[in-house]
Amino acid sequence: MHTDVDWQAVEGVLSKDMATIGKHFQTWKLNLSTAKMVSTAFHLNKKETKCELKVNFNNEALPFCSEPKYLGVTLGRSLTYRRHLAPLGKTLTSRVALLRRLAGLGLCSGETTLRIATSALVHSIAEYCASARRRSAHTHLINPVINDALQTVAECLHPRAADNFPILAGIHPAELRRKEAKMSLARRTMEPGHLLHSALTCPPGGNARHLKSRHVCIYQTHNS
Repeated sequence: MHTDVDWQAVEGVLSKDMATIGKHFQTWKLNLSTAKMVSTAFHLNKKETKCELKVNFNNEALPFCSEPKYLGVTLGRSLTYRRHLAPLGKTLTSRVALLRRLAGLGLCSGETTLRIATSALVHSIAEYCASARRRSAHTHLINPVINDALQTVAECLHPRAADNFPILAGIHPAELRRKEAKMSLARRTMEPGHLLHSALTCPPGGNARHLKSRHVCIYQTHNS
């Protein structure tokens, strides 16, 4: 992983890093799965949208992927998470339909059972990686579907309910649940042994350089 405003500089650093990794694997008699490796770039410069990294490993160029999937999350060039949230909304729609089917058959007539079914079918996947994409401008792609699930629960318990579905269903709104996921991560980072503890408790000094929003920010990811 490397950050720079010059593409050639990034390619050179990443290629050297891959060579170092190759020597380490060779020393310890390990095999690196290059079929699962790609290079990618994250930046906000629209003029360089079609630029691709040329990172070499063992005299072979690693494939470039503009939208890699890492730990089940699809990443985009500008990290808006739109490519992840759009298909997620379709998946949630099918699960809400299943929830309505269960409520309509009278199989989930109990209040506790309905809430458990909603958490298992909808919130379990809607809140995956919520702390990272909480501020995404594209959460509107899944919020209406989550509200449909809450509406299903509320109407089953209160037939005349027309609004305030989260309150009637007894389930926190999606925005509050995402905020709680973020705060939970922040509390864990306060532990001395956490990877991000020093970065958050010891911020850089006043002379530290910060990357401007429109400068190129480039990374390399390893899909596993």
